[in-house]
Amino acid sequence: MTTTQANDAIATDDQKLAQLKEFIAQTQKDEHPDSFLIAVLHKAQELYSYLPVPVMDEIAQEMAIPTAHIWGVATFYHYFNLTPPGQHVISICLGTACYVRGAAQILQTLRDELKIDMGQVTPDGLFSLQPARCLGACGLAPVVMIDDKIHGELTPKKMIQILNQYRKQAKK
Repeated sequence: MTTTQANDAIATDDQKLAQLKEFIAQTQKDEHPDSFLIAVLHKAQELYSYLPVPVMDEIAQEMAIPTAHIWGVATFYHYFNLTPPGQHVISICLGTACYVRGAAQILQTLRDELKIDMGQVTPDGLFSLQPARCLGACGLAPVVMIDDKIHGELTPKKMIQILNQYRKQAKK
């Protein structure tokens, strides 16, 4: 990383932190600001794509809430990520329709091809894998969502082809 890129990353982090502090300040107007903790954690994850430890420490300080309480909330709810996600987040539907139509085979294909399990990120940082209870595309079952795009009527072979398309795009 060049010095310019490093400075840009720092400036971006400073801007994100300023946005988060502004959001926290808005919640502090209420008599019970700790009731907005989940909303603040959602905002932090929206800004950073996960919840970095220094950011959770900053939230604790800004909201005057013990860090242990923030960690408890962040680890209790499965929505919050404590590690950076991959460049492409793969959500595999494990709902009834998808499961009956072969989601287990698609999941095994993803595990074998990516060499990761649920909640993990590939060593190259390209993909992360997470479960979904329903993606609302039951008629296309089994489905995965990669970032915001639904891929349906999957077979193990089709799943590998889709992964290879994303890999090819990443090399450009």
